[in-house]
This record gives sequence, structure tokens and C-alpha cells, in this order.
Amino acid sequence: MTVTAPHSSGQPADVPAGTGEFVALDEQWSTHNYHPLPVVISHAEGARVTDVDGREYLDFLSGYSALNFGHRHPALIAAATEQLGRVTLTSRAFHHDQLGLFCRELAELTGTEMVLPMNSGAEAVESAIKVARKWAYQVKGVPDGTAEIVVAGANFHGRTTTIVSFSTDPVAHNHFGPYTPGFTVVKYGDAEAMASAITERTAAVLIEPIQGESGVVVPPAGYLREVRRLCDAHNILLIADEIQSGLARTGDLLALDHEGVRADLYTLGKALGGGIMPVSAVVGSRAVLGVLRPGEHGSTFGGNPLACAIGRAVIRLLATGEFQQRSRELGAHLHGRLGELIGSGVAEVRGRGLWAGVEIAPGGPTGRQASEALAARGVLCKETHDTTLRVAPPLVISRADLDRGIDAIAAVLTR
Repeated sequence: MTVTAPHSSGQPADVPAGTGEFVALDEQWSTHNYHPLPVVISHAEGARVTDVDGREYLDFLSGYSALNFGHRHPALIAAATEQLGRVTLTSRAFHHDQLGLFCRELAELTGTEMVLPMNSGAEAVESAIKVARKWAYQVKGVPDGTAEIVVAGANFHGRTTTIVSFSTDPVAHNHFGPYTPGFTVVKYGDAEAMASAITERTAAVLIEPIQGESGVVVPPAGYLREVRRLCDAHNILLIADEIQSGLARTGDLLALDHEGVRADLYTLGKALGGGIMPVSAVVGSRAVLGVLRPGEHGSTFGGNPLACAIGRAVIRLLATGEFQQRSRELGAHLHGRLGELIGSGVAEVRGRGLWAGVEIAPGGPTGRQASEALAARGVLCKETHDTTLRVAPPLVISRADLDRGIDAIAAVLTR
């Protein structure tokens, strides 16, 4: 059944009335670059979402960490609403009254000196790559056009043409060439391979402190400290992609903080927009970000007033330490309970804080089948690479709801 609603032009249009019709509409008119579960969300609050048929679910994915503070956090909605009543976009052709405050507050929160605001996470990574190359030419003295960046295999930094050029995931990489040169791929977690890849032309190492899309993979103890040592020894920048792992997801502000390691540049995104709009940034030292000059890089929407107002509200939430603590405490509970499933349908549990990769044991359901079975039980989760469930509920989730979701995972996987 459909209901008729007017277009803004006054012409009637058929509006779907249920899940099946909405899914069919998406399948007909939207490009098939995603394979979503057949759940059509229409409302959300906190850690819960409701579909168009009125069924409620627990959100155990959090928009891949974009919703660290849950859906429609009151402080973030209030900040966005207040700014919507004032000004939303000026372009960077002019100053506005939110940009400098946002940059100062984000730099102070992260212990850095300068902020380059952008929109999407991929834009932040592209920006960091450009900055690192320019720094290599102007500061390190690498011959122009020859800079190299060392990256890790099984990485996920986005889907632009440059980024997929150094992806080892055939789904992301294949049939999108010709590819951008200047990247050397080494095995993640292998410090010797990293050391062997460094040359006099190396500008930077770009790495995820914890690999998210790969299945929430935590590197061996000491690996990140050794990468930092190699960067110092060879005058190389360390770029930490904290777009998924940062902003309290792992129990600290930044995942590198667990290792006592500092990066020269961090890429931030997802949760920085509070689940309201895309907000990203590169943060780091003035000596590195200061190589950019007017006209060399920019974005029409990067650092817009609405984004900055929301980002400032996110910073205020993080500054209390409440969400880092919730991630640590609830994360310990999550990993403890999931660990009990190992040997009974689960092969391995990886991760840190309120973030886990649950490796399904051979002979069990596929990741897609497990995700569908969880949805049927009212828990929204998503697989990666066929055999891994990514578990990342909003940091506002209650312990009771967390247990309810874990119970559902146990019911689907245990045998």
C-alpha cells in the first residue's frame, strides 16, 4: 500500500508505506554501492532505532563510530539547532565566529597546535597525504615529485582514487585504475617490514592504530612505539588515522594514547560530527600543517559554521572524560562476555574499549547470515570480510541494553 503526498511543486507522488516498498525504491533508484540489511530506519534516539513498521532495534554499529554519542544527543542537537538559527555557511572567503574557537578547542583537546578542518574522513586522509608530501619537499628536502608514503596492508582509509590505489582489498581496489603512485604497502604489525620499506624519499607512515574495516585488528604490543621510533630515526612523519578509533571509542581520547605514542598528524572524523553532519579534520604540529599556503588546499564546506558549532559541542562532551570512561568500563564487560563464547561458535575476539571484532568459527554462519539473524532479534550489527561481526554500540548504551545485544550474539553464534 502507498499513500499519496504532494511534491513541493504541488504534484502528487507515491510515498512507500512499509519496509518492502522502501527497499524496492532504493533498489530501483539508488546506485548499488552498498548491500544494506532490509531494515528501513525512520526514527532514532540514544542507542535505539525504530523502523518504518514500528519495530525497535538496538544499534550495535553506531554508523561505524560516527554515532559514538548515540542518536540525537540532546547537547549536540541543541548546538546544531542554535547555529541553524544564525548562519550555516560562509565559505572560507570570509572569517566566521565559530572557526577559530573550534580549531583552538580541538587542538587543546588533542594536544596539538594546528587544525585543518574538512568534511569526510577520506578528505582528511587526502589532506594529510598532500601535507606530508609538501613537507617532504620543502622541509626534508626530498626531490619534488618523488615522495613515498609507507602504508599497512589490509588498511581502510577511504575510497577515493588515491586511497584505493594502496588498498589491498580487491573489492575496494580492483578495476579503478590507473592508480596513484608513491605508496609502499607492508604487512600490518610487522615492524621489520616497516623498517625495510623506508628509504631516503619516505615522507610519512600512514597507519590505523587499530584497523577497523579489517575486523578491529589490534597490532602487537610495542609495534606502534617502534613505528614512532623509526619515524624519528629517519625524519619521517607519523600520520595516525583515528577516524574510527579516535574520540573515545577505545577508552581513551585517541587509540595511540594507549601506547603512549604521539603522531605528527592525526586524521579525525566520524564522531567529530556528532552523527549530525560530516565533520573531519587533520590536527598536528604547526611545523607540518604550516607548510600550506592560501590557495593550495581547501573545501567550500570545510570548517563551515554549522560544522564548527557541532564539533565544539562534541569537544565539550569529550572534555569531561565521561565517554572515555564509559568505553573503558562497558568495553571491559563487552570483551569479557564475548570472550566466553570462544570455542563455542566464536574463534577470536579482538578490539579495545567498546569496539570488538568477533571472528565467527569455521562451520558457523557467514557474517551476512549472522547479521540478518541478529536483526531478526532486534540487534543491528554488520559483518566485514564475510567472517567477522563488528560490534560498536554507542557509548551512551546502558549495561542492560549491552547485555541484551550480547545475548543475541550468543544465541546466533553459539553451537
